[in-house]
Amino acid sequence: MKRTILCLGTLCALAAPIGWAGAEEAELSGSVSAEIRTFPKDPKFADQDNRHFAPSIAAEPEFRWDARDDLRLTVIPFLRYDAADTEERTHWDLREANLYYEGESWDGTAGLGKVFWGVAESRHLVDIINQSDMVEDIDGEDKLGQPMVNVNFLQDWGTVGLFVLPGFRERTFPGDSARLRGGLPVDEGQTQYESGQGKRHVDFAARYAHYFGNWDVGVSHFHGTSREPRFVMVSTPDGAALAPVYDLIDQTGVDLQYTSDAWLWKFEGIRHSGFRTSDSFYAMVGGFEYTLYGIADSDADLGLLAEYLWDGRDSGAPTTLFDRDVFTGMRLALNDVQSTEALLGLVTDTRNGEMLLFAEAERRIGDSLKAEIEGRFFLNADSNSPSASLEDDGQVTLRLNWYF
Repeated sequence: MKRTILCLGTLCALAAPIGWAGAEEAELSGSVSAEIRTFPKDPKFADQDNRHFAPSIAAEPEFRWDARDDLRLTVIPFLRYDAADTEERTHWDLREANLYYEGESWDGTAGLGKVFWGVAESRHLVDIINQSDMVEDIDGEDKLGQPMVNVNFLQDWGTVGLFVLPGFRERTFPGDSARLRGGLPVDEGQTQYESGQGKRHVDFAARYAHYFGNWDVGVSHFHGTSREPRFVMVSTPDGAALAPVYDLIDQTGVDLQYTSDAWLWKFEGIRHSGFRTSDSFYAMVGGFEYTLYGIADSDADLGLLAEYLWDGRDSGAPTTLFDRDVFTGMRLALNDVQSTEALLGLVTDTRNGEMLLFAEAERRIGDSLKAEIEGRFFLNADSNSPSASLEDDGQVTLRLNWYF
């Protein structure tokens, strides 16, 4: 199919010396989604939108072109219009816009990219390259594109990835009137940085990954501006608010996965220093997934999941909900033509009994449509916990995706 490629200035400048600037062929794919969020309860705060239904539409087209067997241009923008939260959730971002080159024993990426590290189900501790897009959802699974130069050296003894990250992306937050926000609004105009270079601070990261028999092993280190901000109280013309504070940190991480027949054993652990505190802290998540194949003499598989989450941070670090928690869940895959899958999970705080209940299900419709449903509810919220502000914001999301 003949397409006109979107050529970003910097990327085209990089391509010109190799005779690629005149490209006319491109592969266009992606998705368009119609979504509606429903909120069973009234909002907790007076300035939040009190509508129980929030419709939105989103598009994520993907432009890819293989200039040669070893060279590829990728551009993936993301756009959303939300009828209920036009202040913040109506937004756009470039998730990816990069050149990728594949050599004989190495590959490299330059531009905006997305990188995922980790193996656990309930929390991705070691995943630190990309910033979370909390406007999209508060689960932290949606990520902003990160400016990077990444080179991976591919050897028989493992893969070593080196990252130079020349530009910081601030975390996005829901607007004052939005559901799924904290007790105080976030004033991003008063954002603070430990580094005098602010967003221009250059971060660095490295990761080694390999497999040894049934073991998959990853070891990583990151030095730079924390993707996770602290908050300080500030004054605004409308009253008190929270300002994000981004500190310089070092994080060393390990992720392990052991596969044995129907068992998957998973572990992620980090050592963290920074946040202007004198002491380092450690955090971990570990557990298993056991799959029952062909349940009830059918084609369906049922996965049983359990993980323990522990976090030893002190009051000088950003607040976390997952300090002493247990995650249990079930994953059902029908293995049918429609690729029907469902996940049910419960995270329980072992100290105060708070619970986060979530459920997800998806099913293909024909060749190009997929229906999804997601639910998230905060139960038994402690009045002194950060989750107390979300106790009335339980939600169910219905989504229809069209893939092209």
